[in-house]
Amino acid sequence: MSDIRLEASWKDRVGDYLQRDDMRALSAFLRERKAAGARIYPPGPRIFGALDATPFEQVKVVILGQDPYHGPGQAHGLCFSVQPGVPVPPSLQNIYKELQRDLGIAPPAHGCLASWARQGVLLLNAVLTVEDGRAGAHAGKGWEGFTDHIVETLGREREHLVFMLWGSYAQKKGAVIDPRRHRVLKAPHPSPLSAHRGFLGCGHFSAANEYLARHGQAPVDWTLPAQPPEA
Repeated sequence: MSDIRLEASWKDRVGDYLQRDDMRALSAFLRERKAAGARIYPPGPRIFGALDATPFEQVKVVILGQDPYHGPGQAHGLCFSVQPGVPVPPSLQNIYKELQRDLGIAPPAHGCLASWARQGVLLLNAVLTVEDGRAGAHAGKGWEGFTDHIVETLGREREHLVFMLWGSYAQKKGAVIDPRRHRVLKAPHPSPLSAHRGFLGCGHFSAANEYLARHGQAPVDWTLPAQPPEA
């Protein structure tokens, strides 16, 4: 992992984890797959995109995803988000529907969530890489332990964060979070397969801002710009 940069505030807290044997094995695996011709997403400089965009001290809200989108040009290191110019994926369309229902915010014509990340919304996937056309290709290769460590470190060292856990996978990953210290919001996944079982109607965006305000923090402006920021 020595060839991948890590934002300074995160390096101070979780950088040592990257030196573990399992992470060195993951690094070797990624190099081998690349040498074999696999197209790995997101591009190398964007693998830690969520951490780059939202330094440790700035995190207010954590949204947990599973693994990056596996289509060309989609993934850029932020869960549920796609690069400008890429069609809005179905799960994100449902996130926009709930945002409009909850807060009256009209959906933009793009799927780039970088403006959320810059306000303190950590958009973290459990697995940080994938291969073209192969969803879950890098599951079980070591990323999960690293992102578990991120979640545990936030839960332990910060107070009054909001964790949005959508679907059973995210809820299992977030089980270490102390609900007495943080606000833990749970709902079904926004996928078209499950969104109508309770994601639509969950009210998580307004609930997050209410909690932040109650604890002296500025709420998140969930409105996304009509033109996407540079991702």
